[in-house]
Amino acid sequence: MTDIKEAVREKYSQAAVRAGSCCGAKPSDPITSNLYSVQETGALPEAAVLASLGCGNPTALAELKPGETVLDLGSGGGIDVLLSARRVGPTGKAYGLDMTDEMLALARENQKKAGADNVEFLKGEIEHIPLPDNSVDVIISNCVINLSADKDQVIREAFRVLKPGGRFAVSDVVTRGQIPEQLRRDILLWVGCIAGALDEGDYGAKLKSAGFEQIGVEPTRVYRVDDAREFLVGKGIDVDAIAQDVDGKFMSAFVRATKPGKASGGAVACCG
Repeated sequence: MTDIKEAVREKYSQAAVRAGSCCGAKPSDPITSNLYSVQETGALPEAAVLASLGCGNPTALAELKPGETVLDLGSGGGIDVLLSARRVGPTGKAYGLDMTDEMLALARENQKKAGADNVEFLKGEIEHIPLPDNSVDVIISNCVINLSADKDQVIREAFRVLKPGGRFAVSDVVTRGQIPEQLRRDILLWVGCIAGALDEGDYGAKLKSAGFEQIGVEPTRVYRVDDAREFLVGKGIDVDAIAQDVDGKFMSAFVRATKPGKASGGAVACCG
């Protein structure tokens, strides 16, 4: 677990440095490209957009409402936190949680450039959220939970900090069917969002075990062999040889669930 965590930390530290430099746009890939509209990104600092390494757009799918408190697990350069801050407005609050110093520094700089007063970035691990019980209306995350080696703990922590009626609304990579063990053993793929991905059924089962209700896993982008070829390049894997084992078996998905109880303060529980 420590090796995985350090590999993730190193990868995202490097991504933060690249995004904060003048090196220009990041290379496009089939997971992270074309997730946000021009209207969403147009008013954001360029570095926040360049540092985005997500697989979806949870701020749009979570149906955030004015006055809500939202927490982004693994907030990176801050793109989803800044977008959330707009949606919850001045009476709401958007937290970002990240374990990487470089990403936190970049996110805080982006916050300053965006003039977002209702935003706070916290240092910590998503397995140990530094917020009190029952303090958050909505938890979002963007292709981060799959990177954790202890997803049960992440989900338990999410349940703990959500208010009764609170919503778990994350974008993540999930799998459908068996994935070859050789892929899961490659630590580089943990960082690339694939090897750590849960089967869609297992994801739902873990949420249910933690106490969540109204659970749904909705695919938003299914990856084919050609997509796999793009993000496995240079990793010593013969994509053609494993084509049938990966084609259509992993996807970005919107994973939603609700903590039982009545929502307070105008926060409405997510529909099933």
